[in-house]
Amino acid sequence: MAKAKTKSAAPKVEAKTKPQPKVKKRNQILKGKHGGQLVVLVEDVTHLGRSGDVVEVRPGYARNYLLPYSLATNPSAHNLKLIERYKVRVQQAREARIADLKVLAEQIQRVNITIEANANEEGHLFGSVGPLEISKALKARNLQVEPDMVKTEALIKECGLYAVNLNLGHDIASEVKVLVVKPAEGGRR
Repeated sequence: MAKAKTKSAAPKVEAKTKPQPKVKKRNQILKGKHGGQLVVLVEDVTHLGRSGDVVEVRPGYARNYLLPYSLATNPSAHNLKLIERYKVRVQQAREARIADLKVLAEQIQRVNITIEANANEEGHLFGSVGPLEISKALKARNLQVEPDMVKTEALIKECGLYAVNLNLGHDIASEVKVLVVKPAEGGRR
């Protein structure tokens, strides 16, 4: 008689599975609809966008300028979350800066500055008065105005009173009265 094989009631021992090796994810460059690289701006970039904007740029511009100078980052989920938090702080700082610039514009409106420059008897200057000299005169009065904020049509080449426009940034403009005079000759012989 042949013995019939019976199933034993012994518990099954499952084979231990090896843990799967971690697969590194590559950070793929996201492409825009025009074939450029998508980046998230960390700082405001002139003619490109504001902080937190997702913009499409040429790959070389992103790789050689925006990313190395920390002006932009790749738009991963983690970076987008960080940018959202960063946007709130940047917005608060921008509002504070705008308030400071409005106060500065009001102070500049009330100020008249005098610049002494060498001139002949007819009032023609030997040199010229430009944004640098106007900025120095305003800084001497504790008004922080940079030369690139001064907007003149042309350099001042004659003695007289001039109204000079200032663009302080964030679409805040002001005007300062500049009086250009010959230096006093009290100390010369």
